[in-house]
Amino acid sequence: MLAQEVIRRKRDGHALREDEIVEFVGGLVTGAWSEGQSAAMAMAMLLKGMSDAETVALTLAMTRSGSVMDWHSAQLPGPVLDKHSSGGVGDKVSLMLAPIVAACGGFVPMISGRGLGHTGGTLDKLESIPGYRIAPEPAQLIQVLQSAGCAIVGASNALAPADRRLYAIRDVTATVESTALITASILSKKLAAGLQALVMDVKTGNGAFAATMPEAQALARSLVSVANGAGLPTRAWITDMNQVLGDSCGNALEVLEAVAFLKAERQEPRLLEVTRTLSAELLQLGGLAADMPQAFVMVDAALSSGRALQHFARMVQALGGPADFCERPAHYLQTAPVQRAVPAPHAGWVNAMATRDIGLAVITLGGGRHVATDRIDARVGLTGVVQLGLRVERGQPLCMVHAADASAAEAVGNQMVGLFDIAEEVQQVQAAPSGPLLLRVDHI
Repeated sequence: MLAQEVIRRKRDGHALREDEIVEFVGGLVTGAWSEGQSAAMAMAMLLKGMSDAETVALTLAMTRSGSVMDWHSAQLPGPVLDKHSSGGVGDKVSLMLAPIVAACGGFVPMISGRGLGHTGGTLDKLESIPGYRIAPEPAQLIQVLQSAGCAIVGASNALAPADRRLYAIRDVTATVESTALITASILSKKLAAGLQALVMDVKTGNGAFAATMPEAQALARSLVSVANGAGLPTRAWITDMNQVLGDSCGNALEVLEAVAFLKAERQEPRLLEVTRTLSAELLQLGGLAADMPQAFVMVDAALSSGRALQHFARMVQALGGPADFCERPAHYLQTAPVQRAVPAPHAGWVNAMATRDIGLAVITLGGGRHVATDRIDARVGLTGVVQLGLRVERGQPLCMVHAADASAAEAVGNQMVGLFDIAEEVQQVQAAPSGPLLLRVDHI
């Protein structure tokens, strides 16, 4: 069929048939659809919208555009599970959730990505560990799962190749914001990973891509509806991203916080709540727990016993990292040569923070990319980031800047002062969210 006729039907607001969607996806992979035609279709999908049935068909076609993992030959004695986040500042939940779930009998082949915009990437964080391989061969990936129960790695070129081309087109044609295309992009890779259950963390607030609750609800409902329609049991939580999650931002610094979390040395309450809840949801959804109370007991036992830490250590070693990494993480993770405290300009209550700008400040330090070819400095970032609702005294640190040199530390430190709203009246603190868990989205 002619590409221009398929584009015309969507342009005019008609629902696309499954064979038309398959034709479009096939054209993306083979190049039969030109850049202009693919861009026109993406714009038509954005402007005219896609029904759930269309989005399911698009997701499945993109999934089948490449290899689909089959874990039967691995004979894993438990369900294959995963979690995905829509992205946030200081979001290192994956680093703890994967080994927690593994310690409870699940198997987590977590296909992760790099930093996007102001948000950090899980792969960038793990690459701060010396020797860690994010692209193992399939046979090694199976061995890692069998020994550690989890493997946080990057997507191979064989997984959902249609998504790679379509995403690149969306990135330069102002069509990234399409809920249907976001849904298909995320889920095509998750379906290609051969999962049996998935939990989604959709973030909302001034540090999230979905800045408002209606935007986050629309995305969460689309993801849950389409995933279940495609045969993948999925639940979603909408969580708050109006402040940094945890107390650190930056690649090596977040890995250090994750290890401290797994050791129960430092567990920032909001980070603990999100991690426990998403882990428990996945255990219940995967059939490892009968209900949420039992799931929470299992999660807490995995943490308190040290079993989750052991699974993380096994994963790091199996993927090429140091065997004693969890015993001496500070020895292996590079440290920024300059550290500078950011003092509070006056006493008061931390009423708000410009979370997105804090993420961009980490990029300014070298902890993220302006263009895809930029090299990341894993050492830099922020620690000790003060949380909303706390009182600070004049001169008390709002955070600590970790920088490559003194000029960068000073510039970002000066910028950071203006990114915190410190209220002199305690009543203003009531505007701060009481917790990170905002809404659960179940099967639709």
